Formats: sequence, C-alpha cells, structure tokens
Amino acid sequence: MIRRFLAPVLAGAAGLGLAAVIFVSGPELEPVPPPPSIPMVRTMTANPDTVQTTVAAHGAVVPKTESNLVSEVAGRVVSVADSMVSGGFFEKDDVLVEIERVDYEVALERSRAHLASTESELANAEKAYERHEELRESQSISESRHDDALNRLTIARASLREATARVARAARDLERTRMTAPFDGRVRSERVDAGQFVNRGESIATLYSVDFAEVRLPVRDEDLAFLPLSLARVGASASQLPRVVLKARFAGAEHAWEARIVRTEGELDPRTRMVNLVAQVPRPYDPTAGLPPLTVGLFVEAEIHGEPLHEALVVPRSALQRGNRIYVVDANNRLSFRDVDVLRTTGDEYTIRGAIDAGESICLSTLDNAVEGQQVRPVAARSERDA
Repeated sequence: MIRRFLAPVLAGAAGLGLAAVIFVSGPELEPVPPPPSIPMVRTMTANPDTVQTTVAAHGAVVPKTESNLVSEVAGRVVSVADSMVSGGFFEKDDVLVEIERVDYEVALERSRAHLASTESELANAEKAYERHEELRESQSISESRHDDALNRLTIARASLREATARVARAARDLERTRMTAPFDGRVRSERVDAGQFVNRGESIATLYSVDFAEVRLPVRDEDLAFLPLSLARVGASASQLPRVVLKARFAGAEHAWEARIVRTEGELDPRTRMVNLVAQVPRPYDPTAGLPPLTVGLFVEAEIHGEPLHEALVVPRSALQRGNRIYVVDANNRLSFRDVDVLRTTGDEYTIRGAIDAGESICLSTLDNAVEGQQVRPVAARSERDA
C-alpha cells in the first residue's frame, strides 16, 4: 500500500530536480532593445509649373444704361406701342408713345404766321431806314426822325429773331409728341395708357439698354495684386482687360458667360476693405449666342482670371510646415527641409515657390519634432491636393 503511493512522489521529485539542473546550467539571455519607430507619412509628387491665378467674386446683373422716359410736352396719349409693357423689347428710334398733335400743329402754324409778319415788318423798316438815310445826307430830315427809323429797324430785327425762335420751339414741341426710343433696349416698367393725360416732365416708363450687361464684383484689396488692374486712370485695350467667367444656374441648368473687367469703381470700402470691379458682357440677349439671356437681376458667381505665377506649385495646407518650410522625402526615405515663399493663400491651398524639383515627393503629414535626415515611410496620397 505504501509502495503504491511512494512511486508518484518520487517521480515528481525527480522531475523537479531535473528542471532545476536545466535552469541553472542553461545559457544566459541578454536584453535586446526594440527596433526604432519609423513614422508613416503621406506624400504628393511635386510638379512646378505656371499657375493661372483666379479671384472668386459674385454679384447681380445690372444694365449698363438705364433711364426714365419723360414726357417733354403735355397732352393726351393717343397711342402706345405694343412693346411698351414690362419686359418688352424695342429698337432705337421706335415710336413708343404718341401724344395728341393738334394743339402743337396749331401752335406751329401761328408761329410761322408771326414769323412771316415780322419778316414783312423788317423789310418795311429796312426800306424806311434807307430812305431816311438818303434824306439825312441831303439834310432834308431832322436827326430825330432818322433815329426813329433806325430804332424801328432794330426792333424789327429783334422781332424776327424772336419769331424764328418761336417757330423752332413749336416745331420741336410738335416733334416731341412722338416719344422715341433712345437706344436698343427693354422696358423695365411703364406707367402710361392710351387716353391718359400726361404733363410736361412726367416720367412714364423706365428703360434700359441691351447692348451690354454689367456685374459689380466686390474683390478684396489683397486680391488686386494678382489682377492686371490699376485704380489709376490708365487705358487698356480690350484684349488686355481681365477675362471673367460668369456662372449661374438658369432654367434648370448651369450656364457660363464670357465677360471682361472694364473698370474699377476706384473707391475702397473702409469697412469691408473691398473694391468693386465692373464686368461687362456684350449682347446679353443675343439669341445666336447659344446661351440663355443674361437677365437683369440674375445672381452670378464670377471667376476672374489674373496674372500667371511662373515656376509655382499648389500644395494643400498640411504640406506647409512651421516657418514657411516643407519637408521633401528623398530617394532614401529621409526628410530634407526646404524653405519656400508663400505667393498666395486660397482656402485650404497654398501657392508656393522654392528650390523644389519636378518629381520630388513632398510630405503632407505633420511631424512633431522632425529633424533633418529623419527616416520615414512614405505613402502616396489619394490626390495630390489631399490634405
């Protein structure tokens, strides 16, 4: 019985002894430091090139020329053109409104009759003066009678000038009974109907021209450095004016119109620090242009093309490190520091220039306490502008 329990105890003791001998006689293990941590960074490929600068702005379309149609004579309206409705189109010299002419025709005839009378009086006064001049030479009349003849001649000449002016005014008033369009345009609003009596100086319609449309575009003063414009009075040819692309959604689709910056308003807003540029679009209602009309009041977004920047590079905000510096990853996956000049900041992008060769990899990741020559594990970003 005792022998049956003693055998397992002796076997366990022998195993423990053997393990102790192996542990004491085994080799000693030396500690090994962990491998250094190499950070992973996102990169983009550099490609310095000419960068076309653009300035974004927005504004509403307004007519270049707008005026009120004002009656220059008083009278009853006898005719109104079909185009004299809000939104109606008309051409230059079209008769828009006619005022009753009878009274002005009568006034013109009376003026012409008065002119004929004064012409006759002048002819008689000239003959009388010539006779008195001859009698004066022969000393047959007194000096006072000669002076009276000269005075009647002077009055007759003045009366003729007055009568001539009255005829011209009457003819002008008669002509003004037909109110014609001063330009090719469109009616914004009208306030006249046939049978209505209008007074001299009364505004009866608002018209605007359709030869050009304009858009006032507020631009920050710092963006003016990238546009070939000057607040000074300097002329420029049409080809030198900055190009503008106006974009808007109209009739369920996106459309774009070509325009040019023709002038600046020359005044800097002291509150917003902005200058208004004026873009001009020729023939905004031309049906042959293949575009919908650039309607007055339409809100548009503008992309103004500025000066090109040569040997420049556009990088995301994450590429620019502290102190206007970027990190270039060389062929050995080590960092090289490059100082750059920031030419422009636009949203989340920087336009830079520096000693960067085409094909080099630019680090897009922010590294704390990075050092020159530090090894990294580059991974190409999904997009060259991926931040």
